[in-house]
Amino acid sequence: MLQMINKVKITNTEILSDNWYTLRKITYQYSKKDGSIQTQSREAYDRGNGATILLYNKEQKTVILTRQFRLPTFVNGNETGMLIESCAGLLDKDNAEDCIKRETEEETGYKITEVRKIFEAYMSPGSVTEILYFFIAEYSKDMKISEGGGVEHEEENIEVLEIAIDQAMRMIETGDIKDGKTIMLLQHIKLNNIL
Repeated sequence: MLQMINKVKITNTEILSDNWYTLRKITYQYSKKDGSIQTQSREAYDRGNGATILLYNKEQKTVILTRQFRLPTFVNGNETGMLIESCAGLLDKDNAEDCIKRETEEETGYKITEVRKIFEAYMSPGSVTEILYFFIAEYSKDMKISEGGGVEHEEENIEVLEIAIDQAMRMIETGDIKDGKTIMLLQHIKLNNIL
């Protein structure tokens, strides 16, 4: 199959901001199907890669979610800025599995040992380089070792929620859950009859 675009070559990279993460303006060329060369410039935001997880309990038919303030949603119409989400975090220098185990303990207070990777996805490929690794894991009350809520030096203020799966699915329909990664995980659990 002939690709519409091939022989991509980056001709210039300019850092526009490295205040929090890195925003670059990248100029590149590629060959079109007819052989002509096209030059374009785009901005790409690099914040690293991440991992997310949905904890579920088969007996209770519940999931663990978090609620926290998200400034970008606040400036784009979310009146309170609070967002219900699956636990997630950015990879440091560790792999996705180690990252999500650490983030789960920090954010939710549950210490999990076994996780299952279900897929990976680019969440906003038009502007953000991040690839997100998706996991699920069973949880039980005896795995709760702390209150969770995040780590203080990262200025996280996270509320931990235990919600029935059917209620969580209704919350997608009502707009109470609007986070893409969370919707994908909840739908995976439901479509695969895990709960």
